[in-house]
Amino acid sequence: MNAQYESKKSSLMNPYLAGVLLGLILLASFLVLGAGLGASGGLARIAAFLEAAVAPDHTLSSEYFGRWGGSPLDYYLVFMLLGTFLGGMISAVRAGRTNLEVEKGASTTAWRRLSLALGGGILVGFASRLARGCTSGQALTGGAMMLTGSLLFMVCLFAGGYAAAWFVRRQWHD
Repeated sequence: MNAQYESKKSSLMNPYLAGVLLGLILLASFLVLGAGLGASGGLARIAAFLEAAVAPDHTLSSEYFGRWGGSPLDYYLVFMLLGTFLGGMISAVRAGRTNLEVEKGASTTAWRRLSLALGGGILVGFASRLARGCTSGQALTGGAMMLTGSLLFMVCLFAGGYAAAWFVRRQWHD
């Protein structure tokens, strides 16, 4: 391992401590809000807010966005999503991991890597809204509640990830 990697690695939070803190945040969410964690609902409401800024009548008459009324940002998941983004940004700045770069294998281009990442993100975002919840909400909240469907979902998610890795692994061979 090179010295630069070791330097970055030493500035990261211990993953066990991070897991315990995430569990405490989930517990606090249940106690304070009466609901668990998730992100896709917040992103959809931000999209509704942005659409309402351009076409308010269309947004209010929309079957999907209209049910949230004229103030779609009045929802706890919006603030949780923004807090997650800001927390991640603060963590990255503190750890010195804010370089503008595209991590990729030597056998692929930056454009291809970004295209695959964008395509995957769109697919996951669409699927999370279709399923009425994201992977973090399903895994964290449902797993904490020991819901059979959530635990089965996590097994299938990891199995699907390993299966899909076979198709894209050649992008990372150096």
